This record gives sequence, structure tokens and C-alpha cells, in this order.
Amino acid sequence: MKAVRFSQFGGPEVLEIVDLPDPHAGPGQIRVAVHAVGVNPSDWKARKGEMGGELPQTTGREVAGVADEIGEGVTDVAVGDRVFGFSGGSAGAGAAELALLSDYAPIPPSLDFTAAAGLPVALETATRALDALGVRTGKTLLINGASGGIGSAAVQLAVARGARVIGIASPGNHDYLRSLGAEPVAYGAGLARRVRAVAPGGVDLALDVAGSGVLPELVELAGGPDHVVTIADFGGAQEHGVRFSSGDAGRAVHVLAEIGALIESGRFSLPVAQTFPLAEIAAAHRVSENGHVRGKLVLLVG
Repeated sequence: MKAVRFSQFGGPEVLEIVDLPDPHAGPGQIRVAVHAVGVNPSDWKARKGEMGGELPQTTGREVAGVADEIGEGVTDVAVGDRVFGFSGGSAGAGAAELALLSDYAPIPPSLDFTAAAGLPVALETATRALDALGVRTGKTLLINGASGGIGSAAVQLAVARGARVIGIASPGNHDYLRSLGAEPVAYGAGLARRVRAVAPGGVDLALDVAGSGVLPELVELAGGPDHVVTIADFGGAQEHGVRFSSGDAGRAVHVLAEIGALIESGRFSLPVAQTFPLAEIAAAHRVSENGHVRGKLVLLVG
């Protein structure tokens, strides 16, 4: 099969398409013929060597495709089913013609492969953070970095849980946040004052997705570090006593099977900003690394 691999750490130019042996589904796994693969910041961080690991490495955590081989013990998928989920391995191996999945779910009927491939990382990360915070009806949640992929997923999932959501984003994204059900406020000096203008008593909970140095303000607004979670500022979390959420403590893959109902009822969507053929994965990495993308970047494979 054709697959993307890098044999040295570096810029996008180290990515190469190579021939690798076809994988086969082991116990609890399915193999999919890949149609689309999501691109995430963790992909280029791994490529640059920031995640460590042995070389060579493959890439691509988010996969959407058609099941074509079923492993022992798997009873919830049949050959020919459309599925999406996570490719295994430290950096993923989904940027290929075939991929193995252990965590997966049926693609919601209204989605194509491209849209489905952009969902798993944002869904899992946002849900894990909301679960850690205990977001539920009656709570007011402040999200820093609310208009990005993970942030906009968190907004919609929190609204679906019945929470009031205040989203911090640049002014150009405020109408977008309103469309998702959040009340927007702008970044920058005076943040706490602007939040208190819409929530005079502060907020119950705060989630930092952007890692832009605002943890002290979030702690103040939420009434203490126990009410704040960050997924983006490990050093700040240690400094300010805030919880840092990573998949090491358990991943919220349950959301893959749960999201279909929200999508089909029109209460959740995650836009795809741009697509690239698999052969242009280096270009996709450059766009992702440059940042400022509203929506997902997706590789088209088959």
C-alpha cells in the first residue's frame, strides 16, 4: 500500500510517500480502505521531533473510510460499512491507503468521508476536557480559543449539555461563535472586565484551548484553579495549579458513537477549511503549522 512516512525529523519536505506492507486486522481491530485523513497540529509536531519516538514514523490519527477486514472479536462492524475513528500508533498511521482502527464508529448518514475525517481529535479532546470539568446544565463555561476546531467542538458539545457558553476569540470570529450558541468576547487586555460585563458574577468553569497566557484570568473568573482545565499550556498549568488534560489519563472515545445524534439533529458541525490530495501532505502541514485555520484540514486518499 501507499503510505506517508518520514525517516528524519524536520520540515514538511521530510514527508515521503512510500510502499509499505498491507496491515491486517488483529483482535478487536478493523481495517479500513482509507478515503480521508484529518491533519492536526500533533502531526507536524511529531514530524519536527517534538513528540520523540523512534524513526521512521508514519502519520495521520483521524481516518474515515470503508471497513474491508474485520478482526477477531469484532461484532459491531461489517465489511463495507462506512466508519471513522482513530488510527493507532504513537503518531498514527492513517495517511495511507489502508489503516487499522481500534476506536471507531459508524459515519453519521449525512456526512461524507471528508467531513467525518475531521471529527475524531476535536471531538475526543473537547469531550475529555468537558468531562473533566463536569460541564452540565446550569453551568456557565468560559472557553479560551473558542473558534478553532477543538474550541468550536467544545462550544457545541457544552451547549448540547445545557451549559451557558462564553467564547473568547478574535472579533472576526464573533458572528461564527454566536451561530454556535456562544456569547463572544474579545482577546487582549481587559479580558476579565469584558467577561464580567456579560457574566457579572464570573463563570463556573473555564477551558483553555489556545494556550495564550490567560490562565491567571481564567482562574480569577472561575473562582479558583480547580475550576479550570487547559489542553494547551502545560507549563502554565503547573505554575497556576490548573489541571492539564491529555489522553494519557484516559481518552473520551465514547463520543465517537454518541455524536451522530447531534449531527443528524443539526446541533453539531465542524467545517472543513481545505482539502489536499495525499500527495500534497507537505502543503497541508505547512498550512496547519501557519495556524489561523477555521475548520479542519483533510487529506483525500481514495
